Amino acid sequence: MKIAVTYENGDIFQHFGHTEQFKIYETADGKVLNSVVVSTMGSGHGALAGFLQEHGADTLICGGIGAGAQEALKEAGITLYGGVSGSADQAVEDLLNNELSYDENVMCSHHGEDHHHEGNCGEHGCGRH
Repeated sequence: MKIAVTYENGDIFQHFGHTEQFKIYETADGKVLNSVVVSTMGSGHGALAGFLQEHGADTLICGGIGAGAQEALKEAGITLYGGVSGSADQAVEDLLNNELSYDENVMCSHHGEDHHHEGNCGEHGCGRH
């Protein structure tokens, strides 16, 4: 399994569409074999699913994520664990041990109707309902 985590300074970055880095973990038999931090090089929103696919990721751990991005991940065959916060390394360990707390109904909730963009996640309380 190859697990990608939205990444910033060791923690899970909370705004999928604005992710500048992913930490990608290669795992086998419930253990991390190696990991690498990769830059998205400016890719955003819908392009990120393709970016993850290119890097061989089949699983994503993230904070907030909009419906459009969720659909793109689903189409790419990437399993989503959203609504997660804290240490990226710990989240991967928790997932491997079947102990990860995540939100099956995670959404990027925007406040106000004037600036809502489908699949877009800005500084608007992502990962929270």
